[in-house]
Amino acid sequence: MKTFSATPADIEKKWIIIDAEGVVLGRLASIVAMRLRGKHKPSFTPHMDCGDNVIVINAEKIQMTGKKRDENFYWHTGHPGGIKSRTKQEILDGAHPERVVTMAVKRMLPGNRLSRQIMTNLRVYAGEAHPHEAQSPEVLDVKSMNKKNTRS
Repeated sequence: MKTFSATPADIEKKWIIIDAEGVVLGRLASIVAMRLRGKHKPSFTPHMDCGDNVIVINAEKIQMTGKKRDENFYWHTGHPGGIKSRTKQEILDGAHPERVVTMAVKRMLPGNRLSRQIMTNLRVYAGEAHPHEAQSPEVLDVKSMNKKNTRS
């Protein structure tokens, strides 16, 4: 028996669309990270980008449990004393609410060159509209996968 290792010719990428309205952020991010990485496929190869292209819509209507809306995202500017922070609620109310979903998915991937390449396959939109109708994406219903995925 030989171990299968995918080559670029073996990789088949699909387009998937996920509606984030009413879905818990962490559960959505883990499903999206798994789809981007390709771990749901039997032909998964750790050193190849064999995941799907994922479109997330309605990112501004994401749900969070507990007091997570009041928790901060921290970053550093690189200058002395340059630590910055903003709560998730402030980001959701701001001009780019899709960044909450993007950062959650990014932090669930390993921190290497491959994950930076994989992140280019993720498209997050704050509202319903997206410009990817020509790719005819398949709908992935995250809400019906598990009752804990939604928050009542």
